Amino acid sequence: KCGRDKKMQGRLSVWLVKHGLVHRSLGFDYQGIETLQIKPEDWHSIAVILYVYGYNYLRSQCAYDVAPGGLLASVYHLTRIEYGVDQPEEVCIKVFAPRSNPRIPSVFWVWKSSDFQERESYDMLGISYENHPRLKRILMPESWIGRPL
Repeated sequence: KCGRDKKMQGRLSVWLVKHGLVHRSLGFDYQGIETLQIKPEDWHSIAVILYVYGYNYLRSQCAYDVAPGGLLASVYHLTRIEYGVDQPEEVCIKVFAPRSNPRIPSVFWVWKSSDFQERESYDMLGISYENHPRLKRILMPESWIGRPL
């Protein structure tokens, strides 16, 4: 049974458990990409660890409203880009935050490409990305009241 659980858990999740890094496996998406949940308070340190582990490319970051009146989610699609590898490893990270005070550490200092993407999530949903160098609206005028999404 344990072997089957590890297979369902995914290779990165097994590695994180081995190194005592707190997370929750959410299984795999329709393309077989492993999906993990990371707590907001653990996200920055785990992001640095993932970068050192080889996930050197942030393919995309987005956010969504999980349920009416419920949590907000910030989603990161990471890729290990290596010379000569045709099918690079990918992982999807989900960080959930309460709607009442949606605060998630910015990963700008890990992956610079998160700059405009985190700003869009901030602008559209109101997620505050702590330690982001230019966290301000990117689509809506500063005078806009509220969050469109």
